[in-house]
Amino acid sequence: MKVRWKKLLIRTTFWLVAEVSLNCLGLDDIADYSEFVFERNSISLSQ
Repeated sequence: MKVRWKKLLIRTTFWLVAEVSLNCLGLDDIADYSEFVFERNSISLSQ
């Protein structure tokens, strides 16, 4: 498996900046919701 370091670094940096800034503004719930929205593709249901 090949790791795309540039994409990983950009996404991690964006997430960290958003998390810290929203937390300082008291809007951490929005950051938690955005994590749910962005990760929805990785959730799979087993039946």
